[in-house]
Amino acid sequence: MTVAPIDYGLFNSIFAGILHATMYWTLELASYLEDAPWPATKDELIDFSIRSGAPLEVVENLQELEDDGQPYESIEEIWPDYPTKEDFFFNEDEY
Repeated sequence: MTVAPIDYGLFNSIFAGILHATMYWTLELASYLEDAPWPATKDELIDFSIRSGAPLEVVENLQELEDDGQPYESIEEIWPDYPTKEDFFFNEDEY
């Protein structure tokens, strides 16, 4: 019985989508971009996240962004569900 050799190029291309599914953001991951130099391009955000010591997941998420050369104005353009101050029911005037 002969066994066909594994074509690792094909194997890698089939499973690349599984291993690198879609990006996901959590509040903790997104918080690493709060002090980013907005507006910023994809490459600038990747550079910032690496220099600031953000987790690898942040860099991987940024690498999956579309790159049309236009800068992102804020975190909301990257993660539309990013909570803002209005999302919290905390009245600063009361304290």
